[in-house]
Amino acid sequence: MRKRIIKQTLSILLFLLCSIPTWGQYNDDVSIVFSDEDGVREVVEIPEAMYANLDSLLFLYHNQLYLSVDEACESSGENPSYSDEVYIKRLSKMPTRMEMPYNPVVRQFIDRYTTRLRRSVSVMLGSSNFYMPIFEQALASYDLPLELKYLPVIESALNPRAVSKAGATGLWQFMLGTGKQYGLRVNSLVDDRRDPIRSSYAAARFLRDLYRIFGDWTLVIAAYNCGPENVNKAIRRSGGSMDYWKIYPYLPSETRGYVPAFIAANYVMTYYCDHNICPMVATLPEHTDTIMVNRNVSLNTISRFCDIDIAMLRDLNPQYRRDIVNGATELSAIRMTPSAINKYLELEDSIYAYESNHVSKRSYVAVDESRPAKSSTSYSTKKTTTTRGYGSYGRSNTSSSAGSGSTSRYGRSSRGATTSSGKTGYTSGRSSGGGSHRGRR
Repeated sequence: MRKRIIKQTLSILLFLLCSIPTWGQYNDDVSIVFSDEDGVREVVEIPEAMYANLDSLLFLYHNQLYLSVDEACESSGENPSYSDEVYIKRLSKMPTRMEMPYNPVVRQFIDRYTTRLRRSVSVMLGSSNFYMPIFEQALASYDLPLELKYLPVIESALNPRAVSKAGATGLWQFMLGTGKQYGLRVNSLVDDRRDPIRSSYAAARFLRDLYRIFGDWTLVIAAYNCGPENVNKAIRRSGGSMDYWKIYPYLPSETRGYVPAFIAANYVMTYYCDHNICPMVATLPEHTDTIMVNRNVSLNTISRFCDIDIAMLRDLNPQYRRDIVNGATELSAIRMTPSAINKYLELEDSIYAYESNHVSKRSYVAVDESRPAKSSTSYSTKKTTTTRGYGSYGRSNTSSSAGSGSTSRYGRSSRGATTSSGKTGYTSGRSSGGGSHRGRR
């Protein structure tokens, strides 16, 4: 198994070697600059997943194990040039419920996917075999357009462990507050935003609710990116228009590029062959199932007893942030292969016994109430205090030298504090009788 992973990883790296200069050259290029029909220069930000380094996607366990280069795919590697009419015709032929219009902004994003990001598209096409069935099932359960399954392409590049600069996490890039609003657990041990199944159903509910607000799928996608408040603000500033392309100038810069990027993602994931992009071959993993547990157990212990690779276990259960399944808090699911589940059921008592002896946190701790033996060494009751900018902070068992005034609880004198050596400490403010002084403001 390990040799196979190493071989697959090397083949993927060799396949992507020619794209390293491209990534490096455009790593800081986070926007698209073009001129509109009136010659006005416009800068549009691109979604973060389109310029982030995608090396982490290559080293996901399932990509290493189940993706490989398609040696049978014969491609020149060159990206053909097409006229606007060809793109318009192809977009109109796509079987979608949503509007997929063409314009110069959409063309810019199509060009980026088919040139600079063509190697990344190849990896995502292979990874889509793992995730698209999950996305489609979640979207279909709420009767949503299935083309929304390509939102994670521009959100996370199909990386379930992706975290944006703003803290959005997972395939669907949920922010913390929105995730919790839609039932995703986020605590020290669990982050359901990284769970492909839970997050997909939460995203479907979120998209459904946005459609109930706007009644237009293009506006829904815009609101998914920047929030319904910003879309409503753009609608008001445009004079009340409910057309995305009418409120386009009033949207945040990234959102102006978000919908065109979504259209381009739908295009490239459909017409990749016409641009000589070879998808990586995906060998579907063996069947997996879940088992529910009501006690805490670590993934390392499961790996030890059930003979399942820890990397595979983490990949199947990405929601557990610290490799701990917190079944004691609430009934929790662990996804494993059938053989591992059988071993778990067979060795359940041994697993929990090992956990309690080697891994689990203590639930009760006795307090040592014995009195410490008195030391024969005598100590002086007088203690030298140290003066600082706020007066004397050393706690003293006796009063300071005569004339220093009373000593406060933390050694701060009510007048000019003096040390046992007779030097006066710092005071701030003017003295007035025996009044107390604050330190430096």
